Amino acid sequence: MEIKIVRKVLDVNAKMAEQNRKLFGDKGVFVLNVMSSPGAGKTETLVKTLVRIMPDIKSAVIVGDICTSHDADRLAQSGVPVVQINTEPFGGDCHLAAHVIEKAALDLDLDAIDLLIVENVGNLVCPAEFDIGEDCRIVVLSVAEGEDKPVKYPLMFRECAATLLNKTDLLPHLDYDLEAALNYIHQVHPDMPVFQISARTEEGFDPWIAWLQKMIDKKSK
Repeated sequence: MEIKIVRKVLDVNAKMAEQNRKLFGDKGVFVLNVMSSPGAGKTETLVKTLVRIMPDIKSAVIVGDICTSHDADRLAQSGVPVVQINTEPFGGDCHLAAHVIEKAALDLDLDAIDLLIVENVGNLVCPAEFDIGEDCRIVVLSVAEGEDKPVKYPLMFRECAATLLNKTDLLPHLDYDLEAALNYIHQVHPDMPVFQISARTEEGFDPWIAWLQKMIDKKSK
């Protein structure tokens, strides 16, 4: 019975995700679903990214958290429109589902943006299971989390198009095997692009943003 219920939930979500995808496609909006565990540096990475790409790429952000608007407040300082979703009122979900994105998008002028970033709830499990109508998924992985997260949570890394390996400025201070981490990522997802970045220093941001621009351009053609 539990398996049937879960399947039904995912089926309903998939239908809503396709409706979202059509809406975003009709509006010419590229949707990027950004996922990570809590504390990986997802928000700071997005703040630094937005500052670099605006105003050339007109952007907006939907932020998912169980509680608080802390991340949304930080992102709003970049000057982009931000919509906050807190999941506590409907059970404290550890992910954003397609119907929630559909409602949040009503608060945005989709005709005025090129890029919609969805900062998903911090979790390496549930968000990977739910299509929200995005064009692309990426995962932010901090070097402080250890090397083996990709093989512990393989679905996340299978479903994402790229990994941002963040907090590389800490490498001199950590007992971290970078080669092992890259091997684990490619064991789960061969040939996956991995951008080694530091959201604090912005080292490595140029290749990451060039890749993002290429993905956006690819959809617009």
